[in-house]
Amino acid sequence: MKFADSDFEPYRLLTPTVEAIPLVCDSPHSGSTYPADFQTILPASILRWAEDAHVDALWSSVPQHGGSLLCAEFPRSYVDVNRDLDDIDPNILAEPWTSEVRPTEKSRLGYGLFWHSVNGHAMYDRKLWVGELENRISSYYEPYHAALWRLIEAAVEEFGSVWHLNLHSMPSNTYSALQDHSGKELADFVLGDRDGTTCDPTLTGIVEDYLVGCGYTVARNEPFKGVALVARIGQPSEGRHSLQIEINRRLYMNESTFERNANYPALQAHLDGLLAHLREFIKGLL
Repeated sequence: MKFADSDFEPYRLLTPTVEAIPLVCDSPHSGSTYPADFQTILPASILRWAEDAHVDALWSSVPQHGGSLLCAEFPRSYVDVNRDLDDIDPNILAEPWTSEVRPTEKSRLGYGLFWHSVNGHAMYDRKLWVGELENRISSYYEPYHAALWRLIEAAVEEFGSVWHLNLHSMPSNTYSALQDHSGKELADFVLGDRDGTTCDPTLTGIVEDYLVGCGYTVARNEPFKGVALVARIGQPSEGRHSLQIEINRRLYMNESTFERNANYPALQAHLDGLLAHLREFIKGLL
């Protein structure tokens, strides 16, 4: 991670290096450049827990299989592009928001549009002004969404359909972070299609089958079903298929130091194989 001393591009886009297919992937939470006005009281050792560290690198071969990969450069703890614009906890504001807010359970836990807690640690020692938060939306949230939608619409226009993968990682202590103390064991991968509503079930099935064949455990929609991006993009009846993929961080990194572990190359190779498998699946439908 680094704190920027000037403005920077809100995202990085990797485009196909071989014949393009309608595969659009995005990593909305792997950004690690912190805007200069991000005045949090937390040290980096805690703040980085919110990052989906290395997810953009794990999936970096997407262009080699004909897909596009969009990566946020800013951290989701600053503004979370996988939340709706009204998912705001009014208790964090120094003044009323300019329109109606509809905070979800994520906001209550501190993980709404504007995070105010990281793994149980308060991010601020003050209330936040509407102006500073509106700047986060206009400078980072809106450009990211605009870029993603351009990719989605371009794929649909050219091919008549699009297959979208929303890429994430999850801490191995996810259940406790979600205040679920039932003793459930977190899977290696969680596939979120909002209970089968955001993509052709064949997509979820072939991803699951491939990962299980690699020796991983896979869960569907538990504990993550997919949030704003998957919900908004996934319209299977219109040829728009969207699947969220969560990877258990213990598979590829030290969760204390954020360094890649010895298993990282093997996992990356398996994801590359999955992308090759998906390319053949999608080409077979064109």
